[in-house]
Amino acid sequence: MLSLVKTSINEIEDICNGIFLLSEITPRTKDRLASYGEWLSSQIIAEKLRFDQVEVQWKDARQLITTNSNYTQAQVDFEVTQVTIANYFNSLQSSLCIVPGFIASNQDGITTTIGRGGSDYTAAIIAAALNANVLEIWTDVSGMMTADPRLAANAKVIETISYGEAMELSHFGAKVIYPPTLQPVMTRNIPVWIKNTFAPEDAGTLVLNNERSAAHSDGSIIRGISSINNLALLSLEGSGMVGIPGFSKRLFEALSNEQINVILITQSSSEHSICVAIDAGKAEGAKQAIDEAFANELALQKVEPLKVEADLSIVALVGEQMRSHPGVSGKMFSALGRNGVNVRAIAQGSSEKTSAQLFLL
Repeated sequence: MLSLVKTSINEIEDICNGIFLLSEITPRTKDRLASYGEWLSSQIIAEKLRFDQVEVQWKDARQLITTNSNYTQAQVDFEVTQVTIANYFNSLQSSLCIVPGFIASNQDGITTTIGRGGSDYTAAIIAAALNANVLEIWTDVSGMMTADPRLAANAKVIETISYGEAMELSHFGAKVIYPPTLQPVMTRNIPVWIKNTFAPEDAGTLVLNNERSAAHSDGSIIRGISSINNLALLSLEGSGMVGIPGFSKRLFEALSNEQINVILITQSSSEHSICVAIDAGKAEGAKQAIDEAFANELALQKVEPLKVEADLSIVALVGEQMRSHPGVSGKMFSALGRNGVNVRAIAQGSSEKTSAQLFLL
């Protein structure tokens, strides 16, 4: 094992030296460099277990999970991956197997990584392929909470929550678990149990499908509140937008071409304006891209130059029962008004799976 560690460190030094000499780093190189962390640490853990006389098998995730070549954010080929995983584990002799998370490979065998939260995502991919009874995610907190405990002193751990509610809370700032982790297991109705590594006796949070979650619910209308800070609001306005199809399409295409994710969308009923919220760090690039996309309309004064407002935050209320209880928005507006907070935009989603109200402040 010591020889493997030394060899790996030498390889990392060689890669870093190459980056230094070229004065550049590509996404493919980033993935190769980032892959060493879990690849090496998982082998060290496996070796320690063997030293303690525990029978364990270690398997490189790059031989199990196949992705495309979108380095640093590779997309999993589930059809190929699930067959590969099932075949390997069906022939596994040991009762314990350790697989490094976060890393995978493309069809040419080149190392890729599967994005933020990739370790949990790897576990979910394997659990779904094996149709596991439960997926346990061990982290540094005792489950998902009703609010950020750093901001709300009365925040409590949520005992049970639906997949949809958990994904909404995660998307809007509750980083206990990332939405991609839930997607593979959600299709198989595999429960996800979030537990605390440092407090294993704590109950944690159990993520279930809608029906089972409702059966265990405590009747709360709002399951949780989360937030995202450092956002920018982009406003495209103009009389030339009214009744003309395609404006929204062109706006979102311009953002998509710049790899900019839209977090909130709202449009006036008159079609005179459309607003989107994005990460504030992408605001300058977004403005340039949108102004270029609507250059002709700007020249003819059919639309106004894109307005950008920074230093904004989103507060999200999440709960499946919200859609059947009137007055939730009114309570939120009252609370914000009493504290002198102005709402710049609001968006509400409602479906059979989940419901969320987003307030841009």
